[in-house]
Amino acid sequence: MNTSLELIAYLIYLPITVGLTTFVSQQLFKNSKIFMLDIFNQKQEIALATNKLFKIGFYLLNIGFALRIIHVYNIESYKYLVETLSEKIGGFTIYLGITMIFFIVFFLKGRKASRNQMKEASQN
Repeated sequence: MNTSLELIAYLIYLPITVGLTTFVSQQLFKNSKIFMLDIFNQKQEIALATNKLFKIGFYLLNIGFALRIIHVYNIESYKYLVETLSEKIGGFTIYLGITMIFFIVFFLKGRKASRNQMKEASQN
């Protein structure tokens, strides 16, 4: 067990996972504002507030997961360091992508429900 290599792994892993989470979050929630405005019938204040709450939830969920899986062990060489980081960061990236897709589906379902509600209201 090489404690200094494990520390290096943590020092590489944390900024990458937090950076990936930040990047994906910024892109997702910058582009989801249009969905929120549509869902909330152009009521900007509630749409933007809801979008910010979703963004906070996204951060908490993904950074929490990244911290939950941070544990590394038995890093005996730089080869194992690279392999371990690839496994950890790759797994986190897949999880992050799935989470992002889940949020997109959620936005699309909200938009569809909002449009159906508007159709029903206009028919009455």
